Amino acid sequence: MTRDSLSCGQARRVALTAQGFSDPPSSTVGMRAFNRVMGRIALLQIDSVNVVKRAHYLPLFSRLGPFDVELLHRAAGSSPRRVFEYWGHEASYLRVDLQPALRFRMAAAADVAWGSMRRVWAEQPDLVASVLEEVAARGPLTARDIEHDAPRSTEHWGWNWSHVKIALEWLFYSGQLSAARRNSAFERVYDLPERVLPHSVIDAPTPTPAEAHRTLIRTAAMAQGVGTERSLRDYFRLKPKPTADAIVELVEAGELLPVAVEGWQRPAYLWHAARLARRVDACALLSPFDSLIFERTRTEQLFDYRFRIEIYVPAPKRIYGYYVYSFLLGERIIARVDLKADRQLGALLVQGAWAEPAAPPVTPERLWGELQSLAGWLGLASVVVGSRGDLAPVLAALAKAAGAPQVVA
Repeated sequence: MTRDSLSCGQARRVALTAQGFSDPPSSTVGMRAFNRVMGRIALLQIDSVNVVKRAHYLPLFSRLGPFDVELLHRAAGSSPRRVFEYWGHEASYLRVDLQPALRFRMAAAADVAWGSMRRVWAEQPDLVASVLEEVAARGPLTARDIEHDAPRSTEHWGWNWSHVKIALEWLFYSGQLSAARRNSAFERVYDLPERVLPHSVIDAPTPTPAEAHRTLIRTAAMAQGVGTERSLRDYFRLKPKPTADAIVELVEAGELLPVAVEGWQRPAYLWHAARLARRVDACALLSPFDSLIFERTRTEQLFDYRFRIEIYVPAPKRIYGYYVYSFLLGERIIARVDLKADRQLGALLVQGAWAEPAAPPVTPERLWGELQSLAGWLGLASVVVGSRGDLAPVLAALAKAAGAPQVVA
């Protein structure tokens, strides 16, 4: 594509296509489909909140429909690994070919890792060394396998990690350990990188920081289709100066095309091979950590949609809910729903549902169909609709017609 300006609608279609929302549905959802999605979006943000389903599964469901979660488990935990765990956009599963480009972050752990990790490394080097030796001798291991009666940190209300766990996380951040898999308790299982990553990755030369930033910005541009410096930098949580340098170099190489996007205040950059579909007919529920809506400013510019996560907002002050999903229909985000998987009841609870005032009218049947598909994938027998939000009555009517039990929330 060669152009110097895009309308907002064109930018939306470029972004949706780059993220895989214009791909034809797969007749079978296997590893080839998984690889296609990861080839586009490059990473899945990991989040432990399980109110519906942990966040790293949802982008695959949003793009592929119901799929076997063992695909991700195999890709991350069995040889040959297709993804590996590291700090990308926060904790992430990343395409394994990107590991060399993230070694600069591992090498800088003494400067950029969290304070508790740096303190353990600086103040307890013998502990760090002994933990590494134990994993090397006995791995793969969880923290519980080796921490025994190790003292625990009390500085964070949510983690309270033992010193052994902090040492393991330091070794993980600095690249001396990798994650072999997650166990059934969602604990990271640590092992040596050479026993986790493919030999082709281990043997790959380490790029310079400048080369690494070009690789990561190139990957972000392919995943976004079009973005500003801020959104490209945010995809892998990079720093401003090396990001700006990488963008200049990629522009000079013709890989990024400067472009003006209608309504955007900052310069934008179009990936040179981005596709502009004539139309996109997406239908998907997006988790709060979906890469389409990672960067909130870009989300507002593309979709005229303001989204904030309210997990840490006290319940009485929440506007929409604890863990809200965005409903993408066609080329617009037209609604949001506050969802919870009640596994004891065997139901997907729609605790609230709201239409977006600036978006096209909601087609309730499409939203209802997506909610039913999500419930079925989760192994839940029904969708139960509460009373909050302007879309609740029509969804409740559809639920009643489907014979679902009803509650008032």
